[in-house]
Amino acid sequence: MKVLVIGNGGREHALCWKLAQSPRVTKIFAAPGNPGTALCAENVSIAPDDIAGLKAFAAARQIDLTIVGPEVPLTLGIVDEFEKAGLKIFGPSKRAAELEGSKIFCKGLLVRNDIPTARYKRFDDAGLAAFYLAEASPPFVIKADGLAAGKGVFICANGDEAHEAIDAIMNKMVFGGAGRRIIIEELLEGREASFLAITDGKSVIPLAPAEDHKRIYDNDTGPNTGGMGAYSPTPAVTPELEREIMQTIMIPAVRAMAAEGRPYKGVLYAGLMITPDGRPKVLEFNCRFGDPETQPILTRLDSDLFELLMAAAEGRLEDIRLSWNAKSSVCVVMASGGYPDNYEKGKAISGLDEAAELQDVVVFHAGTAMENGLVVTSGGRVLGVTALGDGIQDAINRAYEAVEKIYWDGVYYRTDIGRKAL
Repeated sequence: MKVLVIGNGGREHALCWKLAQSPRVTKIFAAPGNPGTALCAENVSIAPDDIAGLKAFAAARQIDLTIVGPEVPLTLGIVDEFEKAGLKIFGPSKRAAELEGSKIFCKGLLVRNDIPTARYKRFDDAGLAAFYLAEASPPFVIKADGLAAGKGVFICANGDEAHEAIDAIMNKMVFGGAGRRIIIEELLEGREASFLAITDGKSVIPLAPAEDHKRIYDNDTGPNTGGMGAYSPTPAVTPELEREIMQTIMIPAVRAMAAEGRPYKGVLYAGLMITPDGRPKVLEFNCRFGDPETQPILTRLDSDLFELLMAAAEGRLEDIRLSWNAKSSVCVVMASGGYPDNYEKGKAISGLDEAAELQDVVVFHAGTAMENGLVVTSGGRVLGVTALGDGIQDAINRAYEAVEKIYWDGVYYRTDIGRKAL
C-alpha cells in the first residue's frame, strides 16, 4: 500500500515513522516533509495547501491512502476534493472541519448538545466586546474565532489585559482574518488534558490520553505556543474519567455533527479542562492529530497505525481493537530562541546522531531543513525529542539525556516537561 502524508512538522514525522512499521505499507510520500520524514519516506515538494497539486500527485502515483496532518488543508476542503476524485483520504470534510476552523461554531455545537464547556459570549465588534468587559468580572479568556496556529488564546487576569487582547486580535489583526470575530469566556480552573479519538462517523475509538505544555516558560508561564512538550499517559485521566469523557463529550460530539449534516470522520481532538470537582469540560476541539501530543502517543501505540486509519477511512472501525505499550513516553520540544515571537533560522544543528543512538529515543523533526548537507533550523519549534521509559520519571530522564546531546546557537527548551505527572 502507498501512503501520502501531508505536512512538514513533528506530527507528520511521527506519522511517517509509525506508518513505516506497518507490514502493509510499501511506500510513504511526505508532502512537503522535512529532513526527518526523509529518513522513512520520500519527500515531494508540494505545499500542504496546494490541494490541486496534492490531488494530482495522489492520482498519478495511485496512492491508497492520504493522511492529512495540519488543519489548514482540512478547512480548505481537501477531503471533499479527494473523495470527489475517488481517492481515499483520512480526515474530516470542510464542513466538519469547521469544528476547529471556527471557535464560535464549536461553542454553539457544544451548548446546543449539552456537552460541558465554559460559559461564553461571541462578538464581531471590538467596541461591543469592550463594553461587555466593563460589566463582567475577570479573569477572562479571549479567543480569536479562526485558525491561529494554537496562539490565538489570551488568558487575561484583569480588564487592561483583556482590552489589550481585543485590540491585538480585532484592531491590529495580529492573526489576520481569524480575528474578525472573538469569543470571551470564563476561565476554567483545573488541569488540562489532551484526549484524541479516531472516528469513522459512527464508531469512536479513544487513543491514549496525553498532557500538553502550552506556555513557553517553565511552570506554565509566558505566552501560549503551539506546544512545548507532552507526555502520555497522564494521571489526570483515569480509566473511569476516560469512560466519562467518551460518554459525555466524544460520542455526543460525533453524533451531534452527524445530526447537523456534517458527519465527522478522522481525528477528533478534545482539549479538556479537568475541573477541581473531577468533571471534564471542553476547552476546544481540533480536527487533526495534536502536535506535540502525537509523538508520545504514537511511540506507545503497539497496534498498526495504517490499519487503524484505513479502517476509519473505509467506515469499519467497529472491527478495530488497539494495543498499547505499558511504558510512559515524554516529548520535549526544542525551539528557536525568541519563539513564539521573532526568531532566527538557518542555525546548524549538532548532536542528532548521538541522541538517536540512545535506547528508546526518537528525535522527531519539526522546523528543520537541509542546507549544504547540514540539518539547520527553519521554524520556531525545531525538534520533538521523545523517549519511552518505565514510568514518567524514567521517560523524562531519557528524553533530557537526549536533549543535552543536541545543540544549535540559540536553542531553547523547557526543563519541566512531564513534571506535573509526578
